[in-house]
Amino acid sequence: MFSGVFYALLAGFLGAVASSSAKLSLGSDYLKGVCENGLKSWALHERHFRQADETTVCDWLHIPLRLLCGGLLFTCNAVMWTCFAKALRYSSSSARATVTTTASNFISSAFLGHLIFGEAHAMLWWVGISLTLTGLLVLHTAAPHTGEQAVDKKEH
Repeated sequence: MFSGVFYALLAGFLGAVASSSAKLSLGSDYLKGVCENGLKSWALHERHFRQADETTVCDWLHIPLRLLCGGLLFTCNAVMWTCFAKALRYSSSSARATVTTTASNFISSAFLGHLIFGEAHAMLWWVGISLTLTGLLVLHTAAPHTGEQAVDKKEH
């Protein structure tokens, strides 16, 4: 069976995909621009469309693409919550599952933002994610304390 870390990493990635889908479905004409650029490059190679045909196709094609991205948003969110619940169940602590999911979401969001939208992050963002990952590393390497160990320390 998969460990809690795997489910936490998957939940973070699915959260990033869901937020990217939301940005695509609700964003300002990004999909329409992608459609027009894609058809222009395809038309250059195939020579099937004229300029007027390309814009007419993209005027209506971006609407089903937005709806598809909206469906992807809800699907990814549902699967993400399922994976996060499994991460909580299989992890040794809820903090470990939460921090792992958050770190995975940050890294995945940065990767998808750069890949899909061409975004770049400032140095302060990278410092913040480095601190988050350092905290994650400390959390994963620290030995879990049990209730009996705490009682033994108080008695001595």
